[in-house]
Amino acid sequence: MSTWPNYPVIFEINTWVWLGDLSRKYRKPVDLATVPKQEWDALGAHGFDAVWFMGVWERSAAGIEISMRNQGLLDDFRRALPDFAAADNVGSPYCIRRYVVDEHLGGPKGLAAARAALAKRGIRLILDFVPNHVAPDHPWVSAHPEYFVQGNDEDLRRDPASFIAVGGKVLALGRDPFFPAWPDVVQLNAFAPGLRQAVIGTLSEIAGQCDGVRCDMSMLMLNAIFERTWGARAGARPADDYWKAVIPAIKAKHREFRFIAEAYWDLEWELQQQGFDYCYDKKLYDRMEKDTAESVHQHVLADRSYQDKMVRFIENHDEPRAAHAFPDAKGRAAAVAILTLPGAKLLYEGQFEGRKVRLPVFLGRSPAEPPDQDLASFYKRLLQATNREVFRHGDWRLCERSGWPDNQSCQNILSWCWAREDQRYLVVVNFGPQAAQARVHVPWDELRGKQWRLTDALSGDSYERGGDEMRDGGLYVDLGPWQCHLFEARVS
Repeated sequence: MSTWPNYPVIFEINTWVWLGDLSRKYRKPVDLATVPKQEWDALGAHGFDAVWFMGVWERSAAGIEISMRNQGLLDDFRRALPDFAAADNVGSPYCIRRYVVDEHLGGPKGLAAARAALAKRGIRLILDFVPNHVAPDHPWVSAHPEYFVQGNDEDLRRDPASFIAVGGKVLALGRDPFFPAWPDVVQLNAFAPGLRQAVIGTLSEIAGQCDGVRCDMSMLMLNAIFERTWGARAGARPADDYWKAVIPAIKAKHREFRFIAEAYWDLEWELQQQGFDYCYDKKLYDRMEKDTAESVHQHVLADRSYQDKMVRFIENHDEPRAAHAFPDAKGRAAAVAILTLPGAKLLYEGQFEGRKVRLPVFLGRSPAEPPDQDLASFYKRLLQATNREVFRHGDWRLCERSGWPDNQSCQNILSWCWAREDQRYLVVVNFGPQAAQARVHVPWDELRGKQWRLTDALSGDSYERGGDEMRDGGLYVDLGPWQCHLFEARVS
């Protein structure tokens, strides 16, 4: 395949659940090696640049046993799956026993077959990497206890929720500094001599099987964060940060390999500087879900070098379903916005059909939900409209919008444009629950002196407008609540 596009569209699939759904659909066992051709064709038809197979690695039997004693998790399982049975708990994909493709999913040969099927359709493959922790039955726990944050018998007695006795050692359980420890994983020590070379070895093996990794909770391994979380238990702080050591070592042999950071706490820029190609834009998600259009506008005013490396989404396996968090027309407006911003775009299996149940990642089966056919048709049109080189490699520019002294509803309007060679697209979104009017100032000097036809790729409606008005006075728009235009602009 050619090099990655600047702004790829990535589709996340919960692998275990997806293969289970296919097995029921075709009434026979389906793994990664035996996915029917028409299913690969269906993925290819959407124009995705990459598929993220979430949860392919071997899961931990010890982790499953621990989770089945956790009443909070069991309650969550039954919330999502009212007929939950113990067999539905296949283990957390982030409680990894080994970085080997689970045999239930087809093993390494199955993954290789799936990667080849995707590549045939121009789609790259992304897998998970979890830097912060491993399962208590991971081979490193017994072979290399020095890779982990250490505890002692007193820690175990005093704080059994944060430490575990395993392999004759007391080790810390994995944690985020703002929450209690996760009971099913053991904390790797980002400062431990030898760990980084072991991680580079693991990632080198992963890089031979895919085209990129989504790195779970990446900011936890930054020197400053790790030191603040673990203090003296971490030992001496290394001169270089974890990612500065790891990422270049992998890219030296796999130049096109991509690193994607799950990132929070305003540390996205720092992670970009340490080598990540893309970082989650959770702040944009939060602003779109809870705040105003003006706050979204202010967010995308940030420096382009930052914007270009963000991952835009309104749904993934950690967030509520978009159909729940962004209901009805708001969800469509949000989808238009994220798919037409610079940076990578992340979509999630079930998003197009309007699934509303957020499935705990432990579960290997999802509840039956009737698909929203109207929403699916909308996403099909939107993905077709944005499956163009201009949105992958073009020049993106934010459009200013203005109103009138007695009408400032323009602040509910989001607008930007894309240009590449002879392709021109203008996006206008009313990101609010009331009608809004504005003049959108399109920053293309080449508009002047010509008549332009604006064709809405979503509705098919066309309008004739003068270039001087669009460039100087501003294109007048009047949009109902959550209404959108995705205009292709051509000289008429």
